[in-house]
Amino acid sequence: MSNPAYVVFNVNVTDPEQYDKYRVFSGQAMAEHGAEVLVRGGEMTILEGSAHARTVILKFPSVEKAQAFYDSETYTTGRELRKDAAVADIFIVEGLA
Repeated sequence: MSNPAYVVFNVNVTDPEQYDKYRVFSGQAMAEHGAEVLVRGGEMTILEGSAHARTVILKFPSVEKAQAFYDSETYTTGRELRKDAAVADIFIVEGLA
């Protein structure tokens, strides 16, 4: 059995109207790939260092499933819309079973 994986998005939105267009494709890709949304925005308390204004964490059954979401045609379309609407750090991290 593979370990779960998490896609973590740390985002500063620079163009909210354009970002809303990205969110349509992002949401569709999440539904297509069975993402479980664990965090979507919400109040944040910074304990050390700095953080982006928005954090999103998605859970997938495996690293491969997380990568398939990110590489999907639907999400790729969304990424193109996001590139001029936000500054983002995005990564996949393997979790524990």
